[in-house]
Amino acid sequence: MLYKKLLYKGVQALIVSISAVSAGQAADPVTPPIPGVVPGGVVVELIKDGFNGTEGPIAHPDGSLLFTETNAERIVRIAPDNKVSTFLEKSNGANGLAFNAEGDLIAVQVLKPKVGILYPKNKEKTLAEKYDGETFQRPNDLVLHKSGSLYFTDSGTRVTPENPNPPTSKPGVFHISPAGELKRLANDIDRPNGIQLNKDETVLYVANTQGEHILAYDIAADGSITNKRNFAKLAGWKDGETGWTSGADGLAVDDEDRLYVASNAGIEVFSAKGDALGVIPIPLKPQNLAFAGADKKTLYVVGRGAAYRIPVLTAGYRGRAK
Repeated sequence: MLYKKLLYKGVQALIVSISAVSAGQAADPVTPPIPGVVPGGVVVELIKDGFNGTEGPIAHPDGSLLFTETNAERIVRIAPDNKVSTFLEKSNGANGLAFNAEGDLIAVQVLKPKVGILYPKNKEKTLAEKYDGETFQRPNDLVLHKSGSLYFTDSGTRVTPENPNPPTSKPGVFHISPAGELKRLANDIDRPNGIQLNKDETVLYVANTQGEHILAYDIAADGSITNKRNFAKLAGWKDGETGWTSGADGLAVDDEDRLYVASNAGIEVFSAKGDALGVIPIPLKPQNLAFAGADKKTLYVVGRGAAYRIPVLTAGYRGRAK
């Protein structure tokens, strides 16, 4: 009888131990092996959670990372030692960020929808707030071309429990030339979200949250785009509460021109030709990502109020902040 009791207790302890390990793995997922990207078994490290909206990560010149707490109207800084501090308050609901050649911080902003310079404070400037006489609906993400021109997305409106009858959605992809001329380049994407350039800045990538593919366009000398095509098929494509969606959001590229996509599946990685290379699991659904650190060999991921970091094998592209 004593033997049976001891055996029973041993089995129970083993079950508890296995459950704890499983719970730990769920809280701290590890990377699969993706050649040139990450070795297998690297822990996805939680830096901090509890943020009020997490978007717009970008490398700061000092090696730290900035990201936006859109709902809190705040820009947050994460130092290389993971210390978290406030970089800027009263951000007008900043979402995507970019640094220009002068070091000015440009943001798409959603509280009073517009695109403009946020920092330094003495250089604040609105670059665009209306198209064809109508105010933007929800400027979402942006990327700065080496020519000085700016590409950004407006994801339009969507039905939510808080707003079941929003205005008619008018999503688009826009371009601001170095001279300040605003043009709409595309209005046929359901919900344009993340936007990014390849390394030589001849191809523009756009994430369509409602679509199964990352879209790609060729960039002409005048900044216009042509040859729309499906670049990469997303593993995150699934039927959710609001219908089929990939959840495609933020984009980033590394120094080998691989494209990284935040989606329903995690961080999806593609070759420069659009071949799927693997998926890095993230505990909460990721919204955006960026390479930062002194050598840009740390991949930061933000989403659903949390911020994570992952050491990588190949640095992010060093030719621009993101």
